[in-house]
Amino acid sequence: MLIQASAGFGMLYRLDLTKAATDLLSALIERQEPGGEVNASQAELGARVGLSRNSANTAMALLESRNLVLRPKDRKYRTYYLHPYIASYASQEELEEAIEDASERIATGELPEISVPVYQTAPPKRQSQSLKAIRAAG
Repeated sequence: MLIQASAGFGMLYRLDLTKAATDLLSALIERQEPGGEVNASQAELGARVGLSRNSANTAMALLESRNLVLRPKDRKYRTYYLHPYIASYASQEELEEAIEDASERIATGELPEISVPVYQTAPPKRQSQSLKAIRAAG
């Protein structure tokens, strides 16, 4: 059983992810090895949650732009890494070590922080629409 780091999950609602990106992130979390490595193609991950190849590509680009998914420098095919703040670990000790290491690496600039979009002004809130009764024809 893996232990899920939850440091990044508290901010997921602030990341402004699309449904496709959220679904793809779920597939990545499901397929990860301890430490957050995922060995699967983007097409496999997308198919797992019902995304077309194009939708999976767009969703992955969003996850990478938010630094939730990290790619190796050599961009190895089929290899993704979940940010240490949302990855799973084999033990509590591994989790604590990884979070401490990630904090140090973020401080030195080796590891990017999870990127929350910054808006100059808050996005408009959805206007609730009140329901109106209408008469049936006839």
